[in-house]
Amino acid sequence: MTGPDPLSLDSISLLLVWTAIATYLLAFIAYTVDLAQRSVPATVSRREPALVGSGADSGGGGPLPVPPGDMRVPPAQRSRLVWARVGTALTVLAFLFHLGGSILRGISAERVPWANMYEFALTGTVLIVAVYLAVLRRYDLRFLGAFLIGMVVLLLGGATITFYVEVVPLMDPLKSVWLVIHVFVASLATALFAIACGLAVTQLMQARRERRSRASSEDVARLSDPRFLATLPPADALESLAYRFVIVGFVFWTFTLIAGAIWANDSWGRYWGFDTKEVWTFVIWVLYAGYIHARATRGWRGTRSAWLCIIGFITVLFNFTIVNMFFKGLHAYSGLS
Repeated sequence: MTGPDPLSLDSISLLLVWTAIATYLLAFIAYTVDLAQRSVPATVSRREPALVGSGADSGGGGPLPVPPGDMRVPPAQRSRLVWARVGTALTVLAFLFHLGGSILRGISAERVPWANMYEFALTGTVLIVAVYLAVLRRYDLRFLGAFLIGMVVLLLGGATITFYVEVVPLMDPLKSVWLVIHVFVASLATALFAIACGLAVTQLMQARRERRSRASSEDVARLSDPRFLATLPPADALESLAYRFVIVGFVFWTFTLIAGAIWANDSWGRYWGFDTKEVWTFVIWVLYAGYIHARATRGWRGTRSAWLCIIGFITVLFNFTIVNMFFKGLHAYSGLS
């Protein structure tokens, strides 16, 4: 990785990005400690768990941290999960550093900051965090903090180490208004798919716990599964929320596919040419369309639909990394030499 001029806006941007990564790492640790502490109430009391914000006394100065099935708990009524609150506060602070780094990169480049792989990772991860923080206003998804923020640390840190390039002029095909629209909408769809993936992973873990609970005694299930799962919503509630995120993300990804075809016609004189990037973008669309159809028909709910959701997001990451780095095609805009 080469470094920018120490006095340039890009150097300040890079410093803010590394500061954000370090702060995200602290947030990840806080969220991980929160998950560890959530397991304690599940083992010290056999009483019925109180819902978040219900005000019921659990014998420990507050309600047990068990959110209701629909997870729609106003922030003011949520249980005082101290480490979750610390993790969220650190995430907000890191997001501000992250956003500042992204804006300064754009000002330095005098264009939108998503014209190469480093910048797309910068913008994509900032949108993942932005969507997560926005959703927290309606749904208590702090149990996803360790998964999402951990993923952001890996993606943003890896991209900064591996994909960073200095600011260079845009290639001619990128000098289009579609760069602003097409790539931003694709980044937003990726953020929604990331949250859906986190919910799907949690759903699989919760579904396994629920199956074991039905097949054996409650005590055996507690000993054989992560205990924090007892404080999370049921698997069907997690699946329903993941489905909602996929629906919205799929709408954005559909627009991405259409906008990409229009941009391709403007740049190369054809809407579709079976370029590698075009094919993989369509593959992602088919996977998520299959997920939505399979779940809507009620034949693929539960574990199978969760795995399809996870595979869809893995394909999104594959499209961003492997396809951009190792497959030749017209979409050679990674910025890497």
